Amino acid sequence: MKKHIVCFGDSNTHGYCAMNDGRFDDHGSRYNEEERWTCLLQKALGAEYLVIEEGLSGRTTCFNDPLFEGLSGLDYIYPCLMSHEPVDLLVIMLGTNDTKERFGASAACIGLGLKRLVQKAVSVTDCWRDKKPQILVVTPQNIGDEYEHSAVRTTMGAGCAEKSRGLGEQYKAVAELTGCHYLDANEVISASPNHIDFMHLTAEGHRQLADALTAKIKEII
Repeated sequence: MKKHIVCFGDSNTHGYCAMNDGRFDDHGSRYNEEERWTCLLQKALGAEYLVIEEGLSGRTTCFNDPLFEGLSGLDYIYPCLMSHEPVDLLVIMLGTNDTKERFGASAACIGLGLKRLVQKAVSVTDCWRDKKPQILVVTPQNIGDEYEHSAVRTTMGAGCAEKSRGLGEQYKAVAELTGCHYLDANEVISASPNHIDFMHLTAEGHRQLADALTAKIKEII
């Protein structure tokens, strides 16, 4: 059986493309299979691995969104992992949506949300191959300050970029505390976020993240 890698994230794992403002036209609102980091990761790792995309736009670590249902990662992680067992590696890249003003969460509180999510994932003992949890925590690329002048500012609220810059320190500490592997996307992605909402990866960003994750995952499994 192939090694199962579950990529659990938000719109940057789903592959949202902001270039067409979410419209489905020639390119669509989602990067294609030749562009998404999950698909590039699958291609780079090869036939011995199965990369499973579990990206949902708007997903948080643990916060229930009062405007949209089903977005708490904490609520979905159990059925997600069990449906893809046996799991060899869980890659978590969340936190961007947690910075929304309506959640009122600081970077430290978002870090605690990640901790809860990791602990619940570890507790799903029946999903892990050989009962050995392996989790890679990825700090998402920071939100650009320019988002404050974009259309998404009206729904994201204020202060999101500043909070996103604080996630790296918090996530690294959580990874060390819980025994997870760790990668900071800001250290491996040199491409800036797109120039529309300043928080979604560009095609080049997807490629750079895939390259870094390929090397990291080969060290783990």
